[in-house]
Amino acid sequence: MPPVTPNMPRVVLVEPDCDHARKIARVLVKEGFALTCARSGEEGLGTIEETMPDLVVACTELPGMSGGQLARRLRLDALTRNIPILMLTEDASPGVEREGLESGADAYISKSAHPDLMVLRMRALLREGPELLQVDEASRLRRSRIVIVNSPREDEDEEDVVEDVPETTLGELLWRDGHTVTSIERSDDLIEGGWLRGADSPDCLVLELGSGEEDLKFCRLLDARRQAVLEAGGIPFRTLGIVEASRFRRQSSGEFFEAGIDDLVPSDIALEALAMRIRTLAQRRMAQDEFRQQEIERQQNALTLEAARAKAEMAEALAQANMELARTNEQLLQAQSKLVQTAKMASLGELVAGIAHEINNPLAFTIAHADTVTRTLKRLQGVNASDEAMALTKKGMSRLESMKLGLQRIQNLVLSLRRFSRLDESSFQKVDVPAALDTALALLAHKLGPGIVVEKDLQAPAELVCQPAFLNQVVMNIISNAADALADMSADGDVVRGRIVIASRLENGRYEMSISDDGPGLPHELRTRIFDPFFTTKPVGTGTGLGLAIAYSVMEAHDGAIEVTDANLPGGHGIGACFRLSLPVRMTEEGPVATGRAA
Repeated sequence: MPPVTPNMPRVVLVEPDCDHARKIARVLVKEGFALTCARSGEEGLGTIEETMPDLVVACTELPGMSGGQLARRLRLDALTRNIPILMLTEDASPGVEREGLESGADAYISKSAHPDLMVLRMRALLREGPELLQVDEASRLRRSRIVIVNSPREDEDEEDVVEDVPETTLGELLWRDGHTVTSIERSDDLIEGGWLRGADSPDCLVLELGSGEEDLKFCRLLDARRQAVLEAGGIPFRTLGIVEASRFRRQSSGEFFEAGIDDLVPSDIALEALAMRIRTLAQRRMAQDEFRQQEIERQQNALTLEAARAKAEMAEALAQANMELARTNEQLLQAQSKLVQTAKMASLGELVAGIAHEINNPLAFTIAHADTVTRTLKRLQGVNASDEAMALTKKGMSRLESMKLGLQRIQNLVLSLRRFSRLDESSFQKVDVPAALDTALALLAHKLGPGIVVEKDLQAPAELVCQPAFLNQVVMNIISNAADALADMSADGDVVRGRIVIASRLENGRYEMSISDDGPGLPHELRTRIFDPFFTTKPVGTGTGLGLAIAYSVMEAHDGAIEVTDANLPGGHGIGACFRLSLPVRMTEEGPVATGRAA
């Protein structure tokens, strides 16, 4: 037995007669079919479901399940309903054939037929393709179109013609069954024109064939036309030939199958059996046409779905791009604001350095001579002890003390201005964060008082290499502002109460510290201005407006960031404000080291 290749047609033969099965097997294997045999309908059904062949050849008389029952089972299964079925029969009576075709068989052939004729019949079934779907309800509503092509006839006496006309013709029988029937005479012009293709093309051509070469030539021309329709993407019509009974029973009838005929019957076949054959071919073509329409509709739906999916993806991509653009624009505005702030701070630093220098010299001179004047007044009291002199001297010393307080305030302001102008010059050094916080809280103890509770949650490493101003100025100024905000919520004379929470953590290469309070909070419209120099929300005379500006510059020196949000501390008295400080750091054996400009 030759090896089986993927291109070989796969056939399941269901034949209980072992001798006849071996005879058929030898022919089919020799003709290039991959054959699997079964001896009963039940065995054949299992083999078909397992192998899913291209064609089934089954005997009508089987032990147990009959051939008709096997065909009906195959047609009821969605996986096997498209497989062509060729029935082998010993009883060629119209009743047997009718029963088989109604059960779902595609063609019949006698067991006594020549093996070559059976092979031609099998190839004709395989040639029709795999889309042999059963006609659904929509297809059944369309009337099949059948064209009967009669052989050219020479002039005959009318009496002879009348004698040959049966009581019921084939066309009349098909018309009664609901088919659209057209009867024409064969000519060479029939091959041309568009009537064999398109929406109104026939489903089945019934050809009256003789024994001449012209009949074979006509069949070949029709088959060429069918191939053209198939190549153009259409569903070609089916052809059934009626040949003389004597020739049908000879091997020479196989020439018509080779010429492209789908089915061939003898001229003495019963009219009802012939009509059943024609209906089977027409329904098969209608099923293929319906399958093509469904496939076209499926492809169109797939294209529509793909277009909708692409449109949705495009809309999603556009929305994502808009979000990215909005985010980038926001970052650009923030960077622009940051650059403006940095430029403003740099220009202001130069201005402040000059002003502080110009003020500091006469201020130092004035403070030094104020002490001289104080000492002079004290000596004058000892020289002139009169009441009037003592009163004037005492008044002068009182005024002088007030002057010294004002001068001291000016000196503190100058020191803040000088510190603000020289922030970038501070060196980075190791700072003990908890100890520095304790020092800052000790210096602010007079502001915090007994009613403000300070909570610490320091999860970051205790030591940090940074500018000491990070804690001495930034953190201390923010804690001081938080104490002032809590005092604003308290009535005059009452003990200031509230909470300040200081937290730190090291995460994703950044040293982060937050200072939160439960005071009144900071309005959103002020959050973009609080880092401007000399801007303050405190009453006149109680704030310089430089604390947060200094804090902003210190964070700039560390390439860090400072932002303000609502605190919303659990159980807090007010919304509160939360200042978040973030420094980029790199880890070393000694701990985190800030990576700012001066690091």
